[in-house]
Amino acid sequence: MNLAAARRAWRRLEPLHGMIYFVPEAADRYAKLGLTGMSGYFASRGAAFGRASADLVIATFYNFCPDLVRRSLPAAWDLVTPEQVLQARLEAATEALHRAGIPGLPHFDETLTLARRAAEAACDHLQGRPLFAAHAALPWPDDPLQQLWHAQTLLREFRGDGHVAALLTEGVSGLEALVLHAASGEVPTAFLKISRAWPEDAWTAAEADLRTRGLLDEGTLTPEGAALRRHIEDRTDRLAMPAYGALGEDGCDRLAELARPFGRRVVEAGLLSLG
Repeated sequence: MNLAAARRAWRRLEPLHGMIYFVPEAADRYAKLGLTGMSGYFASRGAAFGRASADLVIATFYNFCPDLVRRSLPAAWDLVTPEQVLQARLEAATEALHRAGIPGLPHFDETLTLARRAAEAACDHLQGRPLFAAHAALPWPDDPLQQLWHAQTLLREFRGDGHVAALLTEGVSGLEALVLHAASGEVPTAFLKISRAWPEDAWTAAEADLRTRGLLDEGTLTPEGAALRRHIEDRTDRLAMPAYGALGEDGCDRLAELARPFGRRVVEAGLLSLG
């Protein structure tokens, strides 16, 4: 099985899930429940666990500053129930994807069939994947658009838990992963610093440690640092194979082909906009 085919299938459909962290529909619904700032994010993604503690979210989300999480949890559960925030999240995703015109795209049914097949295959491999397992225990929605969003949510969390395992195996902390990601140039450093809220002195100390390990040099990846990131991404892809392997290489190629206009429509509709 070609790992690149599975990665393309995941990456091209991932905007369908990832937009939920940026769209105003989500922030508006969380605010109506009394959740503002990052409280909506931590509560909505963590609600699959039930009344998730700050420590559980710190452990499973992996790269957020613990102080940021503790400012939101468990206080959020004094305002909402997990069921309320899960419903708000699903409604927000539905409204945003309708706004982008996702249900009207060609081959919607086939895209859903392939994504759901991969997600259901992943559900046979719960061990060692706590955030995925919590979401896998949620019921499948009846609405096809919501099913597609749920399928990609499962695939995202399945791959994400594998990514955390790969980072841990290589001795890369959540903060160090952020610093290495920033050094790759793939995501603006300012965004990672603001969204994960690590103090500047902690970020600087992580940079120093990575320089000592030969992975970073003046804010850029060394050849060793780049090789480590490639190894972690490849390992993450291999760990995602219980899901995408169920489609076979041809199925992954087909899903990647079908998913391209879905991801593009999300981007073109501004659902991933930071502002």
